[in-house]
Amino acid sequence: MALPLVKSAVACTDFTRTVQPYIPQLKALPQQIYESATDLQALKTLYLNTNPLVSAFAFSLALVPVVLVISEINKNYSQIDRIWSLLPTFYNLHYVAYAHAKGLPTQRLDSLAIISIVWSTRLTYNYWRKGGYQVGSEDYRWEIVKDYVNSPVIFFIFNIIFISLAQSLLLFSITMPTYILLLAAPITRAQVPDVIFTQVLIGCVFLAFVADQQQWNFHAAKNSYQKSAKVPPSSKYTAAELDRGFNTKGLWSLSRHPNFLAEQSVWVTLYIWSCWATGTKYHWAGLGAAAYLCLFQASTWLTELITAGKYSDYKLYQKRVGKFVPSLWGEGMPSANAAGKKER
Repeated sequence: MALPLVKSAVACTDFTRTVQPYIPQLKALPQQIYESATDLQALKTLYLNTNPLVSAFAFSLALVPVVLVISEINKNYSQIDRIWSLLPTFYNLHYVAYAHAKGLPTQRLDSLAIISIVWSTRLTYNYWRKGGYQVGSEDYRWEIVKDYVNSPVIFFIFNIIFISLAQSLLLFSITMPTYILLLAAPITRAQVPDVIFTQVLIGCVFLAFVADQQQWNFHAAKNSYQKSAKVPPSSKYTAAELDRGFNTKGLWSLSRHPNFLAEQSVWVTLYIWSCWATGTKYHWAGLGAAAYLCLFQASTWLTELITAGKYSDYKLYQKRVGKFVPSLWGEGMPSANAAGKKER
């Protein structure tokens, strides 16, 4: 049996009943796939007979050598970045498809599927317009990390453990609460709070979209200004604000990373949703969201370290504006003229 027999919502979060018994499936899965590769019906049967969490985890592991080899051949370590916006939705759609195939109630999961697609569309579009899918494009931070490590062997190990393995598992793990929602579907049907959770998720995606667009508008105006030495007529920014080098208007006046705040909130909300659906205060599937928060803390620290080295006003910005959550006692940034211009 691919799914556990659970009779209560709380039991859906019992790791020893809903996950542990199916771990042995992981070992047999590669051979089973190999034996069924040429038989579509056999593959469908295998899919339905395999616990959906196990098959999702297996897929995340299978990606690791692919990403690793491509990154080492091209010496470009943004391979996971290129599928970052796609994998979580792929896993969520997998759980939804599995629930449909098993005849489980899917109202809650269908709503999540739609939101996941919107989330992927927004993030993929933003990555694309910034040139993320161009040949040779790479996150500038990897070059800095390579220079800091200053050892091809150590960086190769880092590529195996973190870039290829940990990040792939992370993108799987943030969708683990969807497995909990799948298990709870026959026990707790969709209710009014489910509508609230979907609205919060939509709000988070919309907030990220607005933040991304404001950042895009600022840098478009800044690039035009640097080329022509004239503020674009349609720009909402002054010459002093563009000289400052980083955006401090709109959502960026309240949070130094409003897009990151919204992005993290999506997966934390999904976890809280699964807690509500099962009547629990916490459970093991929250490890993915917790790890996601830790990753953003580390990556944001590195990003800000680099940014503070480029722009003289950025340290003042760090003191006056909250990193993610707006500060109730924050003073906000003074005008660009008062704070001084970007050092050249």
